[in-house]
Amino acid sequence: HSLAKIERNLVDSLFPVNRSKHRLYSDLQTPGRYGRVIITSFRKANMLDQHHTDLILKLHSAVTRIQVQRPGFNYTFAHICILNNDKTCIVDDIVHVLEELKAARSSNRTNFAITYPITHLKDGREVYNGHQLGGVTVHSKDRVKSAEAIQLTYYLQAINSLNDMVAEKWESIFCDTVELFQKSNRKVKMYPFTSSSLKEDFQKTSRVSERYLITSLVLVVTLAILCCSMQDCVRSKPWLGLLGLLTVTLATLTAAGIINLTGGKYNSTFLGIPFVMLGHGLYGTFEMLSSWRKTREDQHVKERTAAVFADSMLSFSLTTAMYLVTFGIGASPFTNIEAARIFCCNSCIAIFFNYLYVLSFYGSSLVFTGYIENNYQHSIFCRKVPKPEVLQEKPAWYRFLLTAKFSEDTDDSEETNTYESHLLVWFLKRYYCDWITNTYVKPFVVLFYLVYISFALMGYLQVSEGSDLSNIVATATRTIEYTTAQQKYFSNYSPVIGFYIYESIEYWNTSVQEDVLEYTKGFVRISWFESYLNYLRKLNISTGLPKKNFTDMLRNSFLKTPQFAHFSEDIIFSKKYNNEVDVVASRMFLVAKTMETKREELYDLLETLRKLSLTSKVKFIVFNPSFVYMDRYASSVGAPLQNSCISALFLLFFSAFLVADSLINVWLTLTVASVEFGVIGFMTLWKVELDCISVLCLIYGINYTIDNCAPLLSTFVLGKEFTRTKWVKNALEVHGVAILQSYLCYIVGLIPLAAVPSNLTRTLFRCLFLIALVTFFHCFAILPVILTFLPPSKKKRKEKKNPENREEIECVEMVDMDSTRVVDQITTV
Repeated sequence: HSLAKIERNLVDSLFPVNRSKHRLYSDLQTPGRYGRVIITSFRKANMLDQHHTDLILKLHSAVTRIQVQRPGFNYTFAHICILNNDKTCIVDDIVHVLEELKAARSSNRTNFAITYPITHLKDGREVYNGHQLGGVTVHSKDRVKSAEAIQLTYYLQAINSLNDMVAEKWESIFCDTVELFQKSNRKVKMYPFTSSSLKEDFQKTSRVSERYLITSLVLVVTLAILCCSMQDCVRSKPWLGLLGLLTVTLATLTAAGIINLTGGKYNSTFLGIPFVMLGHGLYGTFEMLSSWRKTREDQHVKERTAAVFADSMLSFSLTTAMYLVTFGIGASPFTNIEAARIFCCNSCIAIFFNYLYVLSFYGSSLVFTGYIENNYQHSIFCRKVPKPEVLQEKPAWYRFLLTAKFSEDTDDSEETNTYESHLLVWFLKRYYCDWITNTYVKPFVVLFYLVYISFALMGYLQVSEGSDLSNIVATATRTIEYTTAQQKYFSNYSPVIGFYIYESIEYWNTSVQEDVLEYTKGFVRISWFESYLNYLRKLNISTGLPKKNFTDMLRNSFLKTPQFAHFSEDIIFSKKYNNEVDVVASRMFLVAKTMETKREELYDLLETLRKLSLTSKVKFIVFNPSFVYMDRYASSVGAPLQNSCISALFLLFFSAFLVADSLINVWLTLTVASVEFGVIGFMTLWKVELDCISVLCLIYGINYTIDNCAPLLSTFVLGKEFTRTKWVKNALEVHGVAILQSYLCYIVGLIPLAAVPSNLTRTLFRCLFLIALVTFFHCFAILPVILTFLPPSKKKRKEKKNPENREEIECVEMVDMDSTRVVDQITTV
């Protein structure tokens, strides 16, 4: 799936990567095992002075003496390090620089100078130190005056399982050694980091989130119970609020159990699944409760339950199908990011079981509370509520707890309004519906929507893909501390880029030499080719030698010189049938000057060099191990969202032929587009990048919007007779309470997430909060106003009343001895 992987395979076939780790692997996404530490001073002192030089060399000595105890053998760094050609451990060149600096001070030599970003060692070798010296101040001619930070890296072998186990244990002891060393040297600050740090800190988010999730659960339980409660102790349904949340919890736990039993891997992105379920599951249960409130109290419980399922389960089934399709696409092989794929798979399982539990467990709970209500029992204590005349003789607190309205004591007009004592129902019907459809309010809502679109567009134009993996780990961790220090001190130069010429070219030809030098112009270069040309010039030899002379001089003179001998690793020779030697492949190393936006610049640089390689006369490729991650992330981060959007549009298009009016799907598509556009724009303004977590949230945002807006739009579009305003009010009265209840519970559940000390949960909170807020804004402001003056028109949808075909319904109430009311409907035409 990645061009960089193809480039890596070609590079590995030509040059073993292990031989160049000390040059190439200089970024956070480094493969293999390693330990790395950045050393700085609290007072911004010069780390190259005598005191700090001795301190760093002392630390280096302590690290190389680390022992990993295994049965029968103690491993040290010398046993597991990566070896050079002379069978010695590869260590950073800065260590050799510091040792030479110390030796120069001991012998009182003052002519020793360190240059930046390329310096020369005692043996004449050129070495790059741009990633080992940080915060550098230079004199003229690039001579280093001071450096605020020094970075050391220790690369380890991991060629088999035992070796990898030892290396992993060594990394752990390495961090402990560095931290212990800092405690005894408090004037310096050290930032250790290993190949395991990112994984450990990613999983740490789950541990630091535990108490915040418990707080969230308590708040949601409390509010869910309050949302289902009324002053009327018979018609109040507090247990349904608790049981609705229990339904969602059971579905989430079932999915987690299945993933665990099937050998699935847990990762911290799973923290978002309870909130996905909270938004979908609670709305479904509140919608069923809202439908129950619309049924007639004089109906039998079975008839009321049937009416509830007929009224609410169709839309709930369709939105559940939409969740399964969109997250199912995200769980498919089309998604390259494993964490995203596992998240989508787990979400699909949880949503499927939530649907089954709502149909069975919550439906049964609704029936049970229905019988309690039908028998006039207290909704909490299940005790029979006495008649009003009996209550008058009781104390005030007793009357308050057992307040209820008896249907036989009211006339028919009052009986239909028994549930209006619920605070949210009363508020929407009495105040909000009239206010939002007021002629004087509409212009302000439209103006507010234009402002919303303007700010969303401003953010949308600034959206950027987040490729920094430190954005998904807990905050107080080694990864965050290390990457912050690295960005502060070592962001001046890009990672070392390998420049590989993979076919035989005429190196001796002056025009080819000019082409190669032109391609590498503007970079900091560690190049055998350029060093060789300079070597010839110093000997007063023309660089345009004949082929045989050019090659012989390269092999027998240049590469035999001690200071250039290390370049032999960078050239591949081949003998032809006539014993003629030819250079069939070679490599050079380039480093680009970068600003703070290092990753964006590096990706642009990579694309520029790749385009150049396609059109140049010299066939070359560029590679750095981080390119594999950059390529994969760039092509994969938006893939789940793109695929889910396509599948959602596909489903909406074809379902348009199944619904009663295709305008429902048109309005739904426009609403989803408006919400997603706004969320992407505002999350960018809120400093959230388009990374794996935010993309998963945007997939959820598609479904959350459909979940809340579809019932409103369906009720409005299918409404006949009356005016648009009348049907907008009716849609809000019918579905607004369930939307408002689920929104309040959802927001209350999200609030503790904002306090979790983790970048992952910070992104999760901001994205989910914006999704909920923008969807709520559309449900209760934008759609109610826009629908009052946009299609469909209700005038054309009026049906002519034919008095001859009018149905007359006569209701006869049958009351048995147990006070169970049964309604028999006799219809005559």
